[in-house]
Amino acid sequence: MKNKLAICGLSVLLALNIVACKSTQSDSNSLSTQTLSIQKSAKLIGHNAAKWQVDNIEKGNYDYLASRYHKGSSNPKNWIQAAFYIGLTRWTETVNDKKLLAHIDTMAKQQKYDLIQRRYKHADDHAIGQTYLWLAEQTSNPAAYKKTQVMFDKILANPSNVSLTIDESKEKLPGYKDACQERWCWSDALYMAPRTWLQMSNATGDSKYFEFADKEFWATSDYLFSEEHGLFYRDSRYFTMKSDNGQPVFWSRGNGWVFAALPLILDDLAKDHPSRTKYLELYKKNAAGLVKIQKPDGYWAPSLLDPNKVKTPETSGTGFITFGLAWGVNNGILTEEKYVTAVNKGWRALERAVLPNGKVTWVQQVGRSPEPVAKHETQLYGAGAVLLAASEMLKWQDIN
Repeated sequence: MKNKLAICGLSVLLALNIVACKSTQSDSNSLSTQTLSIQKSAKLIGHNAAKWQVDNIEKGNYDYLASRYHKGSSNPKNWIQAAFYIGLTRWTETVNDKKLLAHIDTMAKQQKYDLIQRRYKHADDHAIGQTYLWLAEQTSNPAAYKKTQVMFDKILANPSNVSLTIDESKEKLPGYKDACQERWCWSDALYMAPRTWLQMSNATGDSKYFEFADKEFWATSDYLFSEEHGLFYRDSRYFTMKSDNGQPVFWSRGNGWVFAALPLILDDLAKDHPSRTKYLELYKKNAAGLVKIQKPDGYWAPSLLDPNKVKTPETSGTGFITFGLAWGVNNGILTEEKYVTAVNKGWRALERAVLPNGKVTWVQQVGRSPEPVAKHETQLYGAGAVLLAASEMLKWQDIN
C-alpha cells in the first residue's frame, strides 16, 4: 500500500463536480452517461462514495439500511464497518486526504483502539485492527495497536486446533455461530484477519504474528480452494452443494473477500518472504478462475457458475474482484489482454451502480450464499469494495 498519488488540484475537483451536476440532471441513477476518463471517473466515484458513507457515519444515520442491520452496522469494531474502513484507509492514503485521515483517527480514538473481546479468536473481530495498525503507521502512534497486540498474544498463548469442518452438532462458544470459527474456517475470514497479523509483525518487528497467520491462512486456503475451478468455496457446507443448474455453488462475495485480501497482503509482505511466491501463485490461479466467468455486463454473478440464479447486478463481489484484477494489471502480474478487458468492464459496471451522491447500490446484504439483490440495497462493506477499486483505477491508464 505504498504507492501514493498526489491529490488532484482544486480545479480538477471542481471540474468533476460540474460533471457530476450535469450527470444528475441527465441521469439521476448512475454515471453511465458520462464520458469521463477512467482516472477521472475513479476520482469522482471515490470522492463521492467516501463522502456519502463518512457523512452518514458521522451523523449516526443508518436509516438507509433495513432495521435488522442497524446494530451490527453502527459498531466500528464489528466487521461490517471494519470492512469499510479497510477500503477507506486505502483510498485515503492513495489520494492523501487529510480530512479523511482525521475522521479515521477520531473514530479510532472514540473506540479507544479496542476490539470486540467476547469472542477474541473470531476473525471478523480482528478486521478493525487493520485500521488501527494503519493509523499507527500514518500517525507514528504505537498506542493505536497495543490492544490488538494484547489480543493476539492471548491467542498465541492458547491457539485453537479445532477442525475447519463446520459441524453444526458441536457445542458452540458464546458469539460463535460454528465451533470451527475459533479458526479461519470460512473464506471471509481470510480478508478479516491474516493481514492484521502481518501488519502486527511489520509494526513490532516480531515475526511470530505473521508466522501464525501464514500457517493458518494456508490451512484454510488448502481446504477451501478448488484447483479445478480456481475458486473458493465459502465453507465446508458448500463442497457438495449444487446450484439450480447443477453447478457447484461459489459465492461472488466469498471469493471477492479472498481475492481482495491477496493484494493487500502482498503489498505488506516483504519481497523476500519465503511464502510470497505461494501467495502470488494462489492470486494468479484465483484471477484465472474469476476472469473467465465475468458476465457480459461487467458484473460477477452472486452465484459465480450460475448467473441465472440471481440475474441482477451485485456490487460488493464485483468491487472486490475488480480491485484485485486492477492491482494485478497495474503491478505487471496479469499481463494478458483478457485481464485488462475484465477490469475495464468491471469498473464501468461499478460506475453504473454508484449514484451521483456517492451511494453504492445493488449490494447483497449480510449473508453467506448467493441471494436476491435490490437496486436500493447498500452496505458499508460495499462502499469499502468500491473504494478499493477506485484506488487502483486512479492508477489505471486509459490506453490499457
